[in-house]
Amino acid sequence: MSEIVGGSDPSPLTSAETSKSSGSSGFDANRIAEVKAWLVSQFDAAGKDVPDFEYTPRSIAHLHNVATLSQSKTQAATIVANDFRQKAAEYRSQAARIKEILEHVGLVQESLPSNVVSSAQVLASVANLLNIRDTELSSFLVAMADLSLRKTGVEEKRAKVQQDSKELLDYTRKAIARLTYLKRTLGQLEDDIAPCEAQMEHWKTNLTIMDSKERQYLQQYSNYKAMLNRVGYSPEISHGVLVEMAEHRKDLEKKTKPILDTLRSYQDLPPDKALAALAIEDKKRQYAAAEKYLEDVLQSALASSEL
Repeated sequence: MSEIVGGSDPSPLTSAETSKSSGSSGFDANRIAEVKAWLVSQFDAAGKDVPDFEYTPRSIAHLHNVATLSQSKTQAATIVANDFRQKAAEYRSQAARIKEILEHVGLVQESLPSNVVSSAQVLASVANLLNIRDTELSSFLVAMADLSLRKTGVEEKRAKVQQDSKELLDYTRKAIARLTYLKRTLGQLEDDIAPCEAQMEHWKTNLTIMDSKERQYLQQYSNYKAMLNRVGYSPEISHGVLVEMAEHRKDLEKKTKPILDTLRSYQDLPPDKALAALAIEDKKRQYAAAEKYLEDVLQSALASSEL
């Protein structure tokens, strides 16, 4: 209620001020009157006076909404209370009638044995517990069947919860075992850090050496390639061509060997300079012709390989 009536600069609102404010700011006089009447009724019920506060459009609108809601709820509560009072009166009249009937047949509670009264009270308690309206056997059977069904449902839910708990327990055990394995693996990896670092340093040193060797081999390759280019080597000169040239060389050596043997035989000639000179010149011509033939064969072999 403090949120409703709490305000600053309290000033009573007279009828003239109300008319003036209604003309200037457009307040609804009927709404203000309803709000005032509702506030007076609420504070009178609590035994207090309505505090003074300033009526503004915002406060009037808020209080009018609160008053409308309160009145609707009060009306609904009054209807429900009247219904309950009517039902209570009916129950009291029915109880009085049943008591009168019981007195006529001699079944008053005071005249019944204590065990019968206890049994009736137990029966009534069970009926209330089962939430049934009477104590007929059929009602008890229906209530017990409903209770049995609810029990079955609870047991099924309990079994499901137990199964879920078992699965969660298995998962937890597996997770703990996995965590233990991971911790052990982590410890082993941490122990292997130092040897691995040493091995990496060794590999790094070898890599540096291999890099320098690579540069060295590349330089040697360039030198050998330049050398082959200088001697006239080309990729067309294959192993087969070289083998063929070697066979031609052997053939030429076979052909020149008799000539060389003949030249060597001239070492035993008599010291006749004129004949010796003629023989030497003849052998030189033969040797030059053989060399020229060998050169022609090599050139023709090279030319055929290039084609």
